Amino acid sequence: MGYWLVKAVISGAIVATVSEVARRYPAGGALIASLPLVSILGMIWLWRDTGDRARLAAHAGATFWYVLPSLPMFLIIPALLRGGMAFAPALGIGCLVTMLLYLGMVAALSRFGIAL
Repeated sequence: MGYWLVKAVISGAIVATVSEVARRYPAGGALIASLPLVSILGMIWLWRDTGDRARLAAHAGATFWYVLPSLPMFLIIPALLRGGMAFAPALGIGCLVTMLLYLGMVAALSRFGIAL
């Protein structure tokens, strides 16, 4: 339980830092959020928990493929907000499009023999 709590506190501190920096400096918060800190922490925790090279390699490779379909969300949400849409629906649409793109990515990769 203690180890889980340490992981949760460190991960939560990153999110809180992004939020606080973004409140004062939107581009600065975006820069911190764009860093693959969650991915790096996930790999560190996975390595510490398992020490399994194959599992870590699979995780890192899958992370690459899942990042790609998530990128359009960061164009869709600001476009909708600038167009006058309220935050919650814009966020919902961005997340829905991302989920659909995830499904499309998994289906497309499976045709090439890549399983996520």
